Amino acid sequence: MPKQRKVSNLLALAVLSALVQRPMHPYEIATALRGWGKDQDMEIKWGSLYTVVRNMDKHGLIEAVESVREGRRPERTVYRITDDGRAELVDWARELVSTPVREHPRFRAGLSVLAALHPDEATSLLRQRLDLLEDHLTAAREELAQYLRQNIPRLFLVESEYDLAIQEAEAAWIRSLLAELTSGAYPGLDAWRAFHETGEIPAELTELAERTSSTD
Repeated sequence: MPKQRKVSNLLALAVLSALVQRPMHPYEIATALRGWGKDQDMEIKWGSLYTVVRNMDKHGLIEAVESVREGRRPERTVYRITDDGRAELVDWARELVSTPVREHPRFRAGLSVLAALHPDEATSLLRQRLDLLEDHLTAAREELAQYLRQNIPRLFLVESEYDLAIQEAEAAWIRSLLAELTSGAYPGLDAWRAFHETGEIPAELTELAERTSSTD
């Protein structure tokens, strides 16, 4: 179970990762995070940035150091990370790296109701997904190679390597599933097809549904 934190929004983690480098005002923080592609690493709602920053200040993770004004722009408060904020950044990173948490990808949700589709349609849709995934993988590999050619340290590309590995594993699994579906070797394929063609649920599936849904 994730640890209870004073400010649990992952945007706070991103803010800490920015302020550990130097003090900034919220607009600078947002600009830096966008430039680093942090919204690709975690779900970020930019409209909540100022609320998150205020909560972090309230709980002592960051503190205001000065207010600055540029031209006619509104006055902006510059924040720096506190010792408590540094400790929170390290502890949060440790938790996220060390502790697996059950997540709920949309693809998994779709697979959980795959039986609602005719096997021929399911096969076609899986091929479509695989084609799109392979296009994305080609682009992602080239992007990663380009960054490496620019001598960007791998430490700052490790999340991109992870994404690539996960997507390659997904593509390999889909290829394996498609091979079983197209060859007819997939267990229960005939019953699955018969259900969609006759509208009758096979007896073994009815029995399974009743057995797994019953409670003592």
